[in-house]
Amino acid sequence: MATCSPGEILILPRNSHISVISAMVLSGALPRYLLPEYDPVWDLTYGIHAFQVKDALDEMRDEGKRAAAVLITSPTYFGVCSDLRGIADVCHNYGVPLIVDEAHGAHFKFHSDLPNTALEQGADIVVQSTHKVLCSLTQSAMIHIQGEMVNRERFCRCLQTLQSSSPSYLLLASLDAARAYICKCTGSPYSSNSHFSRAIDLANEARHAIQQIHGLSVLHSVNSSGTMVLDPLRITVSLWDIGLSGYEADDILRIEHGVIAELPSLHTLMFAFNLGTDSEHVHRLVGALQTLSIIPVRKNISEHTFLSKVHNDGPFATIKTKLSPREAFFARTERVEIDHALGQICGELICPYPPGIPILVPGEVISDKALMYLKEIIHAGAMVSGASDPSLSSIIVCKA
Repeated sequence: MATCSPGEILILPRNSHISVISAMVLSGALPRYLLPEYDPVWDLTYGIHAFQVKDALDEMRDEGKRAAAVLITSPTYFGVCSDLRGIADVCHNYGVPLIVDEAHGAHFKFHSDLPNTALEQGADIVVQSTHKVLCSLTQSAMIHIQGEMVNRERFCRCLQTLQSSSPSYLLLASLDAARAYICKCTGSPYSSNSHFSRAIDLANEARHAIQQIHGLSVLHSVNSSGTMVLDPLRITVSLWDIGLSGYEADDILRIEHGVIAELPSLHTLMFAFNLGTDSEHVHRLVGALQTLSIIPVRKNISEHTFLSKVHNDGPFATIKTKLSPREAFFARTERVEIDHALGQICGELICPYPPGIPILVPGEVISDKALMYLKEIIHAGAMVSGASDPSLSSIIVCKA
C-alpha cells in the first residue's frame, strides 16, 4: 500500500506467501509474476535471479508500462536466498523500490556464517517475522525502511490504517526483549562468541550425521553460480528412497519419537535449528531418522513419484490471470464441484499450510496441474488453508 496505488503493477514471485496476495487485495495492485526455478525431485522452488527482474522491467517498458515496486521472498521457508544485491541494483537502476519478505531471515545479521541481510544488500522495505528464529512472541514482527525511494509519510498513513489503535504492549515488549537478548548474546553482530555459533555447529553436525543414513539425502546447495545460498540453520531431508511421503514420516517422528519437523512436504522433511537447539535435540533427531530409514516400506515408492512425472515445471507453470486479486475477491461467486472447476476463475485462496504458498489465487484460471497437485498433496496428508471446503471436494469460483 505504501508503494502501489490501485491499478499499479507489482512484480513478484508466484510462490509468495498468502499474506502478499491479501496485500494485493487491500492495495489494488496488479501482479506481474516471476516464476522461480522448480525442482520436481525435491518439490521446492528456488530463488529469483536479477536477470528475471530486469527482463520483467524491460518487457513492461516495451509495453509502455512501469512497475510500482518489486517484491521478493528471501529466504524461502526452505532457507533459499535470492541474489538480493543484484536485484536491488536492477530495481534502483529503473527507479523502482524493492520490498523483501525476510520473514524467515531476521537472524541473518547476527553471525558471519549466515547469509547477508536484505538491508545490507540494498532493499528499501524489509519485513521480518521476529517471532520465528529470534524468539519474540507469536504475531510480533518488525518492518525496516532505508533510503529515499519510499515515501515515509505515506508509509506511516498506511501502517496506521492497518494497525489497531490499541496495540499489544505485551507483543511490543517481547520484541524489545528479543532485541536485548540477541545483543547480550552476540555482543556485536559478528562476534566470535555469538550464540548462533552453537546453533550453526549443531546444524552442521546433524547435517553430516543425516547424510550418513542409508536412504536419506540432504539438500546442500541450490545454485552452481553461487548467486543463491542456503540458510545453514535449515536442513531439508529427502525421503523418496525409503518410500515414505513427508506427511507419513512426520506423523511417525512426532508420535513415536517426539520429533517435530518444521515443514513436511510430499518428498521431504525440513528441520529448523535455532537458539534453543541443544545436543540432545540433535541426537534425538538423528536417532529418529535412523529408525525411520529401516521401517519396512509401507507404500510402493512409485506412489510418491507423482510430481516428478507430472509436474516437472511445477504447479505454477500454466498460470493464467483473468481478474486481479482484488476484483476476484469482491466478485460475485458460486460453489462448484472440483471436477467442474477446470477452466473457471478461482474466487478463493487455496493454500497448503505450511508453508503458506497459495496454489490457487483469486482471479486465476483453475488449471489441471493445480488441481492435480492439490489432490495429490491432500491424498498424501497435507492440510489446506483458505479453502471454504477443507476437503476440497468443491471450490468457490467467480461468476461470469
